[in-house]
Amino acid sequence: MTWWERWAFNALHVVVAVTGVVYFVMEKMMTPVDDPFTFTVVNHPWQPVMLSSHVLAAPFFVAFFGMLFRSHTVKKLQSPSARNRRSGWVSLLSFSAMAVTGYLMQVATSLTWVSVFMWTHVVTSCLFLVGYTVHLAIGWRLSRGLPLVGRMRSAPQTSL
Repeated sequence: MTWWERWAFNALHVVVAVTGVVYFVMEKMMTPVDDPFTFTVVNHPWQPVMLSSHVLAAPFFVAFFGMLFRSHTVKKLQSPSARNRRSGWVSLLSFSAMAVTGYLMQVATSLTWVSVFMWTHVVTSCLFLVGYTVHLAIGWRLSRGLPLVGRMRSAPQTSL
């Protein structure tokens, strides 16, 4: 994996996560401040911008995930070393479910299915956000030779 692939993926991750969280807060946790008789369909003036930004950035995020899958994930899965593999699996599986439900939500015609896909998308997105953050933190510590939290490095064995 090259530095620019990692940088672009992480930048897109931030854009998609921030726009998704902000849109969710605007959609589900705010009420319109306008006159109740205007029948506004948005709760905040920036709500359409957040949704558009999220939906436009997500395909690039998915494309970069595919590039990293080829250059990073496949190599790590074939490696005999299992370092950082649990958080990698959490990231891989939650990303897959998040991406699929994000697309299915856009094409579903039944309100029931839209709701099921939306909540599944929210839950798997939160799981990916946490799992990938942990994956990055563990990977950063391993690349610098630092001990992981809760694990002590064993002292070198010396024979006398």
